[in-house]
Amino acid sequence: QVQLVESGGGLVQAGGSLKLSCAASGRTFSSYPMGWFRQAPGKERDFVAAITSSGRDTYYADSVKGRFTISRDTAKNMSYLQMSSLKPEDTAVYFCAADPDGNYRSADAWDYWGQGTQVTVSS
Repeated sequence: QVQLVESGGGLVQAGGSLKLSCAASGRTFSSYPMGWFRQAPGKERDFVAAITSSGRDTYYADSVKGRFTISRDTAKNMSYLQMSSLKPEDTAVYFCAADPDGNYRSADAWDYWGQGTQVTVSS
């Protein structure tokens, strides 16, 4: 079992930056990949970024590539999503996820989820 708790969401102006954090507990943190998804009102939960268990490889949705950076700190059992050059279309609830089984770009593949944190980007 893995428990996840996100933090760091808020209101930011377009062009600004925000860093989301995800605290993990339960199973050994270094044994599973981590990911971030987002869900806007009335829309599906979309893939944002993922990082392998070792932290060596990262993957991004095209819409955030070059603006967002995913990372993990094994010593602290934390995953982070650094978001820069934010746009109004980045507004959504952001979810941390752990331990995918299958296509990591699909929300259905991930076994564990946090409660989500709201990110609102004003124009």
